[in-house]
Amino acid sequence: MPLIHVQQTPGKTAEQKAELVRELTDAYVKATGGKPESVWVTVQEIGTDSWSIGGETLAARAAKR
Repeated sequence: MPLIHVQQTPGKTAEQKAELVRELTDAYVKATGGKPESVWVTVQEIGTDSWSIGGETLAARAAKR
């Protein structure tokens, strides 16, 4: 069974995440011919203080703006 894992910062609504899960599942099924019920999707939200780019957290980058 395939597992699609999405990591993102918080802020999307439950409806947006549900649409994301549907669209990813549909895309996998279309590309591989698999069955939707075999596709697992997880969405992991990582706080901006725990995600960094170039040695700086996203929270620190946002604070500069």
